[in-house]
Amino acid sequence: MSHHPILEHRAVKSPRTRREFFADVGRGMLVATLGTEVASGLALNSAFADEPTAALTFGELEPLVCSMQETPANKLLPLLVREMRSGADLRRLTTAAALANARTFGGEDYVGFHTMMALAPALHLSQELPLGSQPLPVFKVLYRNTNRIQEHGGRKGEVLGSVRPGTAGASPTDGAQLQAAVRNKNVDAAEKLLAAAARNSPDNALNDLLWAVEDQTEVHRVVMPYRAWDLLGLIGMDQAHTLLRQSVRYCVKAESWRYESAWEQPRVLLPRLLVAHKLEAFTPGTRVPETAWVDQFSQTLFKVDPVAAAEAMAVALAEGWSPASLGETIALAANQLLLRDQGRTPQDEVPGKPLGSVHGDSIGVHACDSANAWRNLARVGNPRNCAASLILGAYQVSLDRTGRGGDFAHWTPLPLPGHLAQIKTTDPTTLLQEAEEAIRGNLQARASALVQRYGDLGHPARPVFDLLLRYAISEDGSLHGEKFYRTVSEEFATASAPFRWRHLVALARVTASEFGRPAAGMAEARELLRV
Repeated sequence: MSHHPILEHRAVKSPRTRREFFADVGRGMLVATLGTEVASGLALNSAFADEPTAALTFGELEPLVCSMQETPANKLLPLLVREMRSGADLRRLTTAAALANARTFGGEDYVGFHTMMALAPALHLSQELPLGSQPLPVFKVLYRNTNRIQEHGGRKGEVLGSVRPGTAGASPTDGAQLQAAVRNKNVDAAEKLLAAAARNSPDNALNDLLWAVEDQTEVHRVVMPYRAWDLLGLIGMDQAHTLLRQSVRYCVKAESWRYESAWEQPRVLLPRLLVAHKLEAFTPGTRVPETAWVDQFSQTLFKVDPVAAAEAMAVALAEGWSPASLGETIALAANQLLLRDQGRTPQDEVPGKPLGSVHGDSIGVHACDSANAWRNLARVGNPRNCAASLILGAYQVSLDRTGRGGDFAHWTPLPLPGHLAQIKTTDPTTLLQEAEEAIRGNLQARASALVQRYGDLGHPARPVFDLLLRYAISEDGSLHGEKFYRTVSEEFATASAPFRWRHLVALARVTASEFGRPAAGMAEARELLRV
């Protein structure tokens, strides 16, 4: 299995210092692109990167944020229990962890930004549990967060300082300006533009940021802003700039990773399609297709090359099909990648991700998380970004099939007929018991078949979610467990009835793949919470 060459291993290296990070940023680069008037409005006459940066602080949350950064990981969980007994709820703890993460990593550390992306899913997961157990998924991710912060040097390793907003913030062209700043690797100018947009409204900040995000379709580039936005919906929009600026810095760094001509394709293809199909300022359609159309179009996206997939999506948008329905087709195509994935090959085998496994940063999990992010960004973005997100989502799911290795078009999706034929019972309790045995035995195909048969018989989905949720919490998941469980929950809830069980089958497969690697801190958390 070939993984994305940009980031999977490169990003775990120690980050550069601030001075090294800004060394190749020239203020004249932005001036040349945007003109002297805009550059002057952004206060680029001062050598911002060389001046002392004011500390980024968080008001009355500051003591708790500092605790998340300064407490040794082996002392964190008792601290969290004391905070809860003193009246702090899970949202407050998650908010502090998100701010500590952003201030420490700024979107520049692989484990760090994956942990940020797991915060909102963990908080969502907590709401599916009995009251006494609700802290478990949150504590799991907060433990990971503080542990990584400590490995990073605690407060000594902080990346983010305060930002002085530029003068822009409400113009339709601000997204293009932010995009240009990112392309020129001018992080100061890009952050000032984002700060100005956030000062106007969080929606403006997100929509301006998406211009830069849409320059490429690498998985972390798209999932990061959506999971940050989802988190803001849970903890409050007042920290929109702090969380979204992580994506700005990620995109700036990514400009140094451009490694082949294919990198340029989305930034050339997208504007051409938006203009050609009059999608720059369109009114999203309301036509709801029949399920047969959804199935057929998802197969088209799965089978054709990336450019053809993007063009097909642009045509569908121009024809007035609803963005929600079109988003579902992308999710279904990505789901096929996970159901067909042959798992890690010998050359891809690493500790925690053995031969044949599909959890963590596998092609299928990455594709499903990306499709989920694109369709949700289409939902919350303005009409221009709605169209762009769906076009690029179609492009990416096809690229994931063709660009990361494997003959997905000819592989058979799970569950296999032979495994279905082995299942004799129709009793829901027995099916769930056997599914759990398959999970604990790392039998991906059998677990998938049992969940498929359970769904085919019309049994309720909640008991299956409860079973898989238990392991989404208990197992490590290689940084993707909570996020992928939430992706499946969202897709199941919005999918057309004939297709929704495909997502649960995929989750059963991933759960069977990841079992056997307990999450750090979970045993202690259960003991402290007495659950």
